[in-house]
Amino acid sequence: MPILYNDSTREFHLQTEKTSYIMTILENNQLGQLYYGKKLQHRESFQRLFHVEATPNTACVNEGDLVFSLDLIKQEYPAYGTTDFRSPAYQLLQEDGSRITNFVYQDHQIFSDKKKLMGLPATYAESEDEATTLEVSLYDEVIDVEIRLSYTVFEKLNAITRSAQFINHGQAAVNLTMALSASIDLPDADFEMVQLSGSWARERHIKSRKLVPGIQSIASTRGTSSAQQNPFLALKRPSTTEHQGEVYGVSLVYSGNFLAQVEVDHYNVTRLMTGINPFDFNWLLENGDSFQTPEVVMVYSAEGLNDMSQTFHRLYRTRLARGQWRDRERPVLINNWEATYFDFDEQKIFELAQSSKELGVELFVLDDGWFGKRDDDTTSLGDWFEDKRKLPSGITQLAKDITDLEMEFGLWFEPEMVSKVSELYKTHPDWVIHVSNRQMSHGRNQLVLDFSRQDVVDYIYNLMAEVLRDAPISYVKWDMNRYMTEVGSLELPANRQREVAHRYILGVYSLYERLTTEFPHVLFESCAGGGSRFDPGLLHYAPQGWTSDDTDAVERLKIQYGTSLVYPLSSMGAHVSAVPNHQVGRKTSLETRANVAYFGAFGYELDVTMMTDTEKEEVKTQIAFYKENRSLIQQGQFYRITSPFAEDGNITSWMVVSDDQAEAIIGYYQVLSQPNPGLMRIFFKGLNPEFEYAIDGIDETFYGDELMSAGLQVNRYRINEHPADFSSAVYKVTRV
Repeated sequence: MPILYNDSTREFHLQTEKTSYIMTILENNQLGQLYYGKKLQHRESFQRLFHVEATPNTACVNEGDLVFSLDLIKQEYPAYGTTDFRSPAYQLLQEDGSRITNFVYQDHQIFSDKKKLMGLPATYAESEDEATTLEVSLYDEVIDVEIRLSYTVFEKLNAITRSAQFINHGQAAVNLTMALSASIDLPDADFEMVQLSGSWARERHIKSRKLVPGIQSIASTRGTSSAQQNPFLALKRPSTTEHQGEVYGVSLVYSGNFLAQVEVDHYNVTRLMTGINPFDFNWLLENGDSFQTPEVVMVYSAEGLNDMSQTFHRLYRTRLARGQWRDRERPVLINNWEATYFDFDEQKIFELAQSSKELGVELFVLDDGWFGKRDDDTTSLGDWFEDKRKLPSGITQLAKDITDLEMEFGLWFEPEMVSKVSELYKTHPDWVIHVSNRQMSHGRNQLVLDFSRQDVVDYIYNLMAEVLRDAPISYVKWDMNRYMTEVGSLELPANRQREVAHRYILGVYSLYERLTTEFPHVLFESCAGGGSRFDPGLLHYAPQGWTSDDTDAVERLKIQYGTSLVYPLSSMGAHVSAVPNHQVGRKTSLETRANVAYFGAFGYELDVTMMTDTEKEEVKTQIAFYKENRSLIQQGQFYRITSPFAEDGNITSWMVVSDDQAEAIIGYYQVLSQPNPGLMRIFFKGLNPEFEYAIDGIDETFYGDELMSAGLQVNRYRINEHPADFSSAVYKVTRV
């Protein structure tokens, strides 16, 4: 049984195949944390793991008892103000101004399967035996409010999910000023904090720092999960590597403002917590109201960062992403954006599609500029009807013409935004997020629609649904190019203005839900100026995302390597674009551009009509290779081998291995050519040591143990045959 309850000691033991999570009901009837880590044998009591003793200069709960202090105890969902001086997981402001609460154990239930979360994306089970759930009810009798803590164990996937629900049963209203999703107290502070940080065009770079006393955190206040920080945080031991050692990872299934925080106290106890950012947040709970926090996925590994990543990959690819496209091979696409930008007409688009079809491309995507009077980025967002100047026959006819080529057709939308120069803004200036009598900032010459309003969401839904009903569209690129400023809604009363950012995200989710339900055949790809909202929340609706606007092969090594810390390859849009690269101006070979982009949802973003015959033949070969191997790439086990974030960073390598270990593909990349480099080897991962393997282009065969322990000499096979900067090689490995 994945969840066990010791009645006499009031302990809960949550077990995956490799992990134990143990908590207890304390003597004051609050929840305490006993253990989280490598799986332990179950026993009738784990009370030996709980210890407190009298300590100078602290506050204690019970009069006359100098031992029991929450300041000294690892807790499960800590509160503010009653002897624990560390950061709390939640806070409730009451009508009398008090923030003191006392939520104590009321009851619990254990059941198979997993419930849905109200209006929020979350992981799911496809059968009752896949998941087991524990719900613990905590109750404060003074304010008549309940907290339901939910824990779901995915035993075979080695993951545990958590969330909290607040329910006001009382007559008096309360204000929820902080509602994090999870808190984990660990017994020491010998960790390094690993985060994914960056900015536009350099998203999700791996950063690491040693914990020190005090608070270290990452966060977003931009209205999105952001390109600057990703809603993920890991704590690893200093000796932990990709393939050995302890690591704890937490990933928030949410797309808005978030906080992920680590606090090291004066006894070197570490408190890790994450959830909705309490900055500028408040939620009014009146009688009968409830509030559901987003889900947190917790993963522990004793086998290094890569094992942690593989757990996230399996769970997110198969039990977070959903719909018809979850397990289907993704089509090879071409997007016209870098080929034409806003300057196109029907003839140009059809010529691009026709030329792409000849190369083997399966999906043509028409990007920004097809609607309103959109000749640049200053107008027309919100006016989701075709621009007859550019497309006199309309979207429906263009889509039919392209599908007649036996290609699929896709379309770009940016549904959450509006331009000041648009019919929508002219009619509904009140529909944007702003504050009366205050200047409205702009970003990319656009404003943010108030998706906290149902009428706004309904209007955009009807416009998008009309286009999708009329035309044979099988793919939608959903963009979002603007962070929130002057956050306010003209529809909400004053005491609910700090709910806007969260209500906005709920509106985004509801629009996704309605569109994916009505159009289940459409593959949605999320985009946010590239990677500014690449998070698990959107992965629930859009099984792939545009990883970054930066398509340069060298920059993508870091972006894709960092993204893989949490997200599966099937979720990463990766394209071959033109050179000089439009973001950094770098010239890389067509081969290297493809060798990087293979490891994701593959496509092109350039003008194929301008290619030479030689280049077209090379593209045909690339597309054929990807089609032959995309099932392996999108569904295999991914291994990071050599990091671009290493001190030198000149070499990157990674590979993907089939579940039966019969096939593998490995990518090896050298940024700068080096004179007389000496022996260069790549050590394979994940192969069967007893299998004999052949490598395409190499006459010899190799056993798996040799490739993993002795390695392959890459300067003997392909690399440095013709020295050049930005060189690469991809090796296909097949069991003999």
